[in-house]
Amino acid sequence: MNPPKVTDEEYINFLIATPRTCSGVEAARVAPDTESPPAHDAFTRLLHRLEPDAATLWEEARTQVELAAGILVIDDSTLDKPFANKIDLVARHWSGKHHAVVSGINLITSLWTDGDRHIPVDYRLFDKAKDSLTKNDHFQVLVKAARERGFTPACVVFDGWYASLENLKTLKDFGWRWLTRLKSNRLVNPDNTGLRAVSSIATDARGCVVQLKGYGLICLFKIVATDGDIEWWATNDVAMSEWTRIKFAGFAWMIEQYHRGIKQFCGVERAQVRAARAQRNHIGLALRAFLRLECHCYRRGISWFEAKHAIIREAVKNYLANPLYSLTSTA
Repeated sequence: MNPPKVTDEEYINFLIATPRTCSGVEAARVAPDTESPPAHDAFTRLLHRLEPDAATLWEEARTQVELAAGILVIDDSTLDKPFANKIDLVARHWSGKHHAVVSGINLITSLWTDGDRHIPVDYRLFDKAKDSLTKNDHFQVLVKAARERGFTPACVVFDGWYASLENLKTLKDFGWRWLTRLKSNRLVNPDNTGLRAVSSIATDARGCVVQLKGYGLICLFKIVATDGDIEWWATNDVAMSEWTRIKFAGFAWMIEQYHRGIKQFCGVERAQVRAARAQRNHIGLALRAFLRLECHCYRRGISWFEAKHAIIREAVKNYLANPLYSLTSTA
């Protein structure tokens, strides 16, 4: 049996370097000149040959995190596939980018951050039609895996979609502090007089202690935006200060930056393959590509944009030194 002509590391480097097109044909076109360069089929076979495995990402990320420091942020993002009528894993999902339900692949990530770094440590793809797992099931898998790997984060922050009682109680059993947003109709008991919706509770950004139905004591914060929008934040740390909540909420915003980074600079949405296995492998390799980009940028103190365009800039310099295209004389 002949050895494979393309490795996962070569595909990762291609994802980091390519400005936009992520296909086997493009990867073959830009492959270094050798006696026997890989054909586009070699890249396609790579995506079908690998065993999709989030553990590989953790093996590479574990040296970049501090298990007893920083926070874990768990959130999902929809990878746009607006014209993918025949691509596996594609379903209808809510998109925060479009503020609508769109066609795409839903990626759930566990991200470690200390306020400066964006380190994806685990991920899952939401495919309820095939595996019957809900987003809350994936949340449970991610936090349990984090505990088994030795994480003791300062806080676990997540969106209100994941604020089910089972999830909150799991984190409580771990002895972990959590911070999340609650829907306005979530029931709490503020003064032992009965359950009421959080929207009716008299509190502010400094927070107040209430009893969450089915859970126990929490600290509830009411955050009013300048445009009048109201968010209800909650934590099991009843002594959490307003400034600590602001700090952890600010750290949690890093996952939105991460979502932008994997889409703009690592081509996570752009795989031109149909099979679920190939899509899973492309996404996993794109996250590993992002990890390399993030580590390089952190060491150099530069942005992802600058790191990506430094590659393209060299190609532009070479072209300007030896232009290929010119007008021919018609006289």
